[in-house]
Amino acid sequence: MSVHPSAIVAPGAVVPESCSIGPFCTIGPEVMLGENCKLISHVVLDGRTRIGARNVFHPFCSIGVAPQDLKYGGEPTETEIGDDNTIRESVTISRGTVKGGGVTRLGSNCLLMTCVHIGHDSHVGSHCILANAATLAGM
Repeated sequence: MSVHPSAIVAPGAVVPESCSIGPFCTIGPEVMLGENCKLISHVVLDGRTRIGARNVFHPFCSIGVAPQDLKYGGEPTETEIGDDNTIRESVTISRGTVKGGGVTRLGSNCLLMTCVHIGHDSHVGSHCILANAATLAGM
């Protein structure tokens, strides 16, 4: 596993040896990465987040972060991401809420361009392209 010295990987996080973790990345304790994922730099992976294989995360992504919902009270909700996705700069994917089903999902083989926001409890299929600044509101 290649982990830059400035990266923080919390105890409990599952990061396979085949992954590359770049400078200033933060991986929370409940994150599970699949094989051959690449975090380029300044990526935040948080919460109960399950990520498949061969995903590439560009700088300043925030994945699995708490939802932007005033009713969210810290419940143990989730984010699930499939395989072979390209997640470009400044993309945000919020974890689910109890009221919305508890899970935010992204399929496989997707391209999320710069500044895309996938709100809490959204379900995005496979082979999707979301262009710059596309926003999916939470439920």
